[in-house]
Order: sequence, then C-alpha cells, then structure tokens
Amino acid sequence: MSNHADISANAARRLSIAPMMDWTDRHCRVFHRQLTRHALLYTEMLTTGAVIHGDRGHLLGFDPCEHPVALQLGGSDPAELVEAARIGEGLGYDEINLNCGCPSDRVQSGRFGACLMAEPDTVARGVDAMRAAVAVPVTVKCRIGIDDQDSEADFTRFIETVASAGCDTFIVHARKAWLDGLSPKQNRDVPPLDYDRVYRLKAARPDLHISINGGIETLAQAHEHLTHVDGVMLGRAAYQHPWLLADVDRAIFDAPENPVATRMDAAEAMTGYIEQRLAQGDYITRITRHMMGLFHAQPGGRLWRRVLSEDARRDGAGVEIIHQALAVVADAMAARQAAE
Repeated sequence: MSNHADISANAARRLSIAPMMDWTDRHCRVFHRQLTRHALLYTEMLTTGAVIHGDRGHLLGFDPCEHPVALQLGGSDPAELVEAARIGEGLGYDEINLNCGCPSDRVQSGRFGACLMAEPDTVARGVDAMRAAVAVPVTVKCRIGIDDQDSEADFTRFIETVASAGCDTFIVHARKAWLDGLSPKQNRDVPPLDYDRVYRLKAARPDLHISINGGIETLAQAHEHLTHVDGVMLGRAAYQHPWLLADVDRAIFDAPENPVATRMDAAEAMTGYIEQRLAQGDYITRITRHMMGLFHAQPGGRLWRRVLSEDARRDGAGVEIIHQALAVVADAMAARQAAE
C-alpha cells in the first residue's frame, strides 16, 4: 500500500490526528490513511528508552502509505533524544515530536510528558540537540499549563524558551494538566478548555506554527479554529467516529475529491492490507479493533461491531470477516430503506 498523497509534514499539519496511547498504532494509522491522504498522522508516544533498546520492527515499523507520519517521543535527556530522533529519521519518519503534555504518573516518574512544562530549559536543550542531529522538523506538543504553573505568563515563558532553541512548531492542548489530583483520563476532560489563550499565542507570535488540540469534534469546529491558528489536531473524535475524516481532504485541504465515497469503500480499502499483515503472522483483531466506529450511528452499526469483535476472534479468522460484516450492514441498510 503506497497510495499516500505527496504532501510534506508541514503542509499536512493543517489537520493532524493526535498521538493516542494504545490507539494510534500502525494498523490504526493505515485505516485512517484510507480516509484522508493529507492529514498528518502520529505514532503513540514512545519513550526514548523503548526506541533505543526495544524491538524497533514492532514499535516503529510502519507502512509506506502512512506518510506523512510523525514519531512522538517521550524523554528529557538530550543524548537519548538525539539517538531516538536519529533512529526515527533513519526509518523514514517525517517529523519528530517531543511530548510535553501527557499527564500520567508513569510519565512523570520518567521526567517526560506534561511535567516538563515546569522545566522549559530542559525542553529547550533537548529540542536544540535534536534539531542539530536531524533534518526533519522537530516539534513540541504541550498543554497551556500545569498545576500552579498555569498563568499566561508561565505558558508564554515555556513557549518563548523552547522557541529560542529553534522550535517553530507547537501543538497545544488547550487545557492545563493537573499532575497532582487528577487521573490521566480526568485530565482529558476536567480542566476547562481555554482556546483563547492559544489564539493569543498565535497573535503574539505569528512567526510560529501553532496547532490547537482538545475537545474538537467536527470539521466545522476545525474550520473555525483555523481562522485563528495554523493547524488543528483531532483526538478521540477521529478515533471513535472515524468517518468524519472522510471529508478532510476536500474540506480542509481543498483537494478535488476525497479518497473514498462510502463507508463500505473504506472497509474494502483495508482488505489488501489485512491480507498482507495476516500473511506476516499478525492477528486480524489487532486491525479490526480500530475499525469499530466506522458505521457509528448507521443502520447495522451495532452488528458491524459485533462481527468485528466476536467473529474475528475465531481461530483462523481472515479477511472474510470484513465481507461478512459488510453484508450484515448492507442487509440492515436495505431493511431500513424498505421500512421507509
């Protein structure tokens, strides 16, 4: 599969799909690529230690169709960041992104993620070292603040310090992170959104490329944000309701047409990849779990999910599962039409 659009990471950043732990693995990204050729895709966050010492084929492998695709790193040691960034560039990733926004306890104990917002000089050193080591863009994803360091002055100081190291691209989750008192799940919803703070950053620093993230659920909302900032990053909405991505190329990137016309076309487009991965010893459930939301709120949507979750677990299950699920959906759609 190599039918990706010829588009740079910088251009693709107009709309990107967020790095999400346990979700945006290589199979998820290939599925999303069937729906949009232009959006920038991200890996799950990978620690520098995992990149340097782990199974690179398993952790870092990706299909050529995923381009443009960015590698998100978690870490703070400049030497380790450099080594991991060089590995990522060598494997063909189009961008290296440093995570300064994840609030989990495990992340804090390793001195990476949102806790780094309290250490802008540390982030600047890491960014400067990576920029000197690789030719691909080095970017930062952050929050608007953490704990009691959540004033606009704190946020501005972080951005200015990291920008002084040469970082010209920031993806900002427009919520603060409570590292003391809220779970990672609560940190995705409880702290209030403050889009205006991100807008003010862009107005104050027009030289920087600013993308906004957090609570964006529709392309109409994305369009509104794009009147204030350079890019929009979609998270859970893109994963749980993936069909919204099917109009991204035309609506956001002004492409003459979208890659697929129907949800059924999107499912069929995955069959070649599924067969390829099964031949390499993968399990179909590792792929189909990312396709559950394709028929969200459509006739047969519940049955589609049942086939993909239950029948796909049978020993020897293969690509015929997709066709079975599509047949169930087609029957449900025909029944709905007949009833109308």
